[in-house]
Amino acid sequence: MNKPKVLVTRGDIPKSAVSILEEKCEVELMPDHSPISRIDLLNKISGKDALFCLLTDKIDHEVLDKAGPQLKIIGTMSVGYDHLDMNEIKKRKISVGYTPNVLTAATAELTVALTLATTRRLFEAHDEITNGGWAKCAWGPLWMCGGGLVGAKVGIVGLGSIGLAVAKRLLPFDIAKIMYCGRQEKPEAAQVSGEYVTFDHLIKESDVVIITCPLNDATRNMFGPAQFASMKTNAVLINTSRGGVVDQSALVHALKTGQITAAGLDVMTPEPLPVDHELTQLKNCVLIPHIGSATLQTRTTMATMTAQNIVNALEGKPMPAQLC
Repeated sequence: MNKPKVLVTRGDIPKSAVSILEEKCEVELMPDHSPISRIDLLNKISGKDALFCLLTDKIDHEVLDKAGPQLKIIGTMSVGYDHLDMNEIKKRKISVGYTPNVLTAATAELTVALTLATTRRLFEAHDEITNGGWAKCAWGPLWMCGGGLVGAKVGIVGLGSIGLAVAKRLLPFDIAKIMYCGRQEKPEAAQVSGEYVTFDHLIKESDVVIITCPLNDATRNMFGPAQFASMKTNAVLINTSRGGVVDQSALVHALKTGQITAAGLDVMTPEPLPVDHELTQLKNCVLIPHIGSATLQTRTTMATMTAQNIVNALEGKPMPAQLC
């Protein structure tokens, strides 16, 4: 009996995940340690029964057409799925597995780290050591002063598992209050004394705005010119969700004109961000390359869960985490 065929879209997947697949499947592992090209994806997907992909792989009707009707399972090594054309996938009755919950702690840790790096200007301060600025301004009373978290009003856009984990980690910093907005009030917000408010109220009142909501039609470009104009001039924006939630042109304008004080971004549009992008030139913008879940433990768990999702689905068993 022939083994089902699986395409893994890049070569640097943890070996433990590849081993799970190889035990049950015929695996074609792309050799490069970088995102698969569109041409290679379209060529290699043909005839496969399953696909192991990442958020860098756009899976749309063109890819699904090339795959053929035997494609029955897509395992994405991610929590977000905005790279998947879910309408087309559901129409073709393809099952999708993903990796929720396992990256909550890692992403929450990174979000707090990015918040501290941005509010306290850590990257900018590091540059002052290497560019000679420290020698010129050593111990100046206001030199390199940032904003602290003590007494700050923190607004979290999207209080899901990651947003809640971020809120819990911020409480020891003696913040004044936590506000959150979303589709509905969350009972679990009581764990952090979170106040449910409208989006407009949140952006007007918060000293630190943290975005942890998913990207969808309702949240795409939800931070635009009008929103930045409504925010406090001392406000700091942190985004560890998806770049598409923020209108980057509007953000650049807000940072340049002082509508807000600073931004810390783990996610951007596009990714990777071009090295000469305007955001990279702004001292009040802290950029890190989408590493929210980047701990060895978390990424290994994500990979093995993705592999197990695929194997279970091919064997007619429940997936550890099924999206559809």
